[in-house]
Amino acid sequence: MAGHSKWANIQHRKGKADAARSKMFSKMSKEITVAAKMGMPDPDMNPRLRLAVKAAKAASMPKDVIDRAIKKSQMGDAGDYTEIRYEGYGVNGIAIIVEALTDNLNRTASNVRSYFSKCGGNLGQTGSVSHGFDRVGEITYPAKAGTADEVMMAALEAGADDVESDEEGHWIYCKVEELSAVSEALEKALGESTEAKLIWKPQTLTEVDLETAQKLMRLVDLLEEDDDVQSVTHNFDVPEDVAAQL
Repeated sequence: MAGHSKWANIQHRKGKADAARSKMFSKMSKEITVAAKMGMPDPDMNPRLRLAVKAAKAASMPKDVIDRAIKKSQMGDAGDYTEIRYEGYGVNGIAIIVEALTDNLNRTASNVRSYFSKCGGNLGQTGSVSHGFDRVGEITYPAKAGTADEVMMAALEAGADDVESDEEGHWIYCKVEELSAVSEALEKALGESTEAKLIWKPQTLTEVDLETAQKLMRLVDLLEEDDDVQSVTHNFDVPEDVAAQL
């Protein structure tokens, strides 16, 4: 699998700092409601809901907002959301996967298509780029959780498949169906993680120049600003010298 992208860490932190809290909370609330509606409204009995609540808490979402999102799933006005994945290419053939939760497929498809078009990319068919990614569980720990060797040992004992560590932290990967179990086992060994979620992990990363990075970042920003879009994944990496110019 591809090495962990340091640029992804920087980009992720910047996105969290720059995004409007209300928009971020709205997307997280939607995921909580959908997860609770599809399964049990009790996080202890619903792995997807447990992960959604964990992500919300990590983003400092107030407990009453989380509780309201769960309660909404049991009400008639919870909304009928559809999960959908879009796959396409940015400039220079960079692969991009967009995951959305929407109550209007036509609106979301039209918006996503227009973002790609505006930024010199194009949408592809389902499966056109996802074959270049692995669907895995990712559990994140800060660097202070332990040394690379200590985290590696704990991860392997918990049933994880791979670990990548650097000065920023530790990223532990496991099979999709084992994410909840591995996450719980790691909490006993390392304490609570920063994040635990399902991701599309690129098998290879493509370094890009300044002009390409600027165009791709505009596309990613447009996608992430859309209320229906839950996540955006890509396979480009920005070298440190290029990142310094952005």
